[in-house]
Amino acid sequence: MAAACPNGPYQMTSTRSGSGIAQPGTEVAQRWYALHVRSRYEKAVASVLQSKGFAEFLPSYISRRQWSQRIAEIELPLFPGYVFCRFDPTQRRVPILTTPGVMGIVGFGGTPVPLEAGEMEAIRLVLQNGAVAEPWKYTASGQRVRVEYGALAGLEGIFVEVKKHHRLLLSLTLLQRSVAIEIDAACVVPVSAPGQVSLTV
Repeated sequence: MAAACPNGPYQMTSTRSGSGIAQPGTEVAQRWYALHVRSRYEKAVASVLQSKGFAEFLPSYISRRQWSQRIAEIELPLFPGYVFCRFDPTQRRVPILTTPGVMGIVGFGGTPVPLEAGEMEAIRLVLQNGAVAEPWKYTASGQRVRVEYGALAGLEGIFVEVKKHHRLLLSLTLLQRSVAIEIDAACVVPVSAPGQVSLTV
């Protein structure tokens, strides 16, 4: 697996992102929300949402499984049980909740809560640039670093070392879920002040 670094070789990770377009003047209201869906219904839900005109996002990764004498590659959701959708919950909640497989919109007290914009953009940036991501145990603390070079420059996350391999962890705080990408240690610098995953524009 290639480590993400400036202009280095990337392995493609599959992503699905719908083409729903917000109407003029609604960009502020249309934020990303997490939909809790039935197990193994992620692709079906994303497809129906796209057909309804919503902007949906279903990140995935390739899992390699040993079956008998061969290794099979299986595409799995990066965040099992969730599909991300951009919409205005005050206007278009019913078409989403009536989508087969959708169990609800993540929130508190029945009120949908949007995902942190910086966290979502970090995940999208990583996958759009072909870096290989994989699910990881949620980690909220640790050495924060910032990528200094290449297409991921400005990206911040938590730096970990596992079996001499370095990884950058990105999290969706609302879901308490993290993903990891391999990173070259020479590409990052420590960030002194802790904070949310963010992108420097």
